[in-house]
Amino acid sequence: MKCPFCGQLESKVVDSRPAEEGASIRRRRECLECHKRFTTYETVESLPLVVIKKDGSRQSFDRAKLFNGMMRACEKRPVSFDTLERIAEEIEQELQNSLERETSTERIGELVMDRLKDVDEVAYVRFASVYRQFKDLNTFMAELNKLLKNK
Repeated sequence: MKCPFCGQLESKVVDSRPAEEGASIRRRRECLECHKRFTTYETVESLPLVVIKKDGSRQSFDRAKLFNGMMRACEKRPVSFDTLERIAEEIEQELQNSLERETSTERIGELVMDRLKDVDEVAYVRFASVYRQFKDLNTFMAELNKLLKNK
């Protein structure tokens, strides 16, 4: 780490402690040349995740949008806020771990439906009806029959 006082590249860590609720590490360093102390912060580098929408446009991944979509599907259903938070976090983590910097709304929708199916079938059908844009009662019934068949 370069000393802000003399520009020397060599320093030693005198003290380390968590900062920002564990999101980073605060380090006190001492320059080996001028012996002055300075503070550095170490944080995890997170690369932005870009979502490719159906019309081809791109925008940054927004966990709040994901969560709000699930909230609408689970309205008046016995699904806890904590469960939806956990699902949103799992999906975001899975997308980050994939190491792909771009993902499609289709993939995100499928991940949501996979998890909602296990949590609440009514919420799953609600989400699927909006996500898959059911055109009529027949497509809606086809999805319900598929759900019943898998039971």
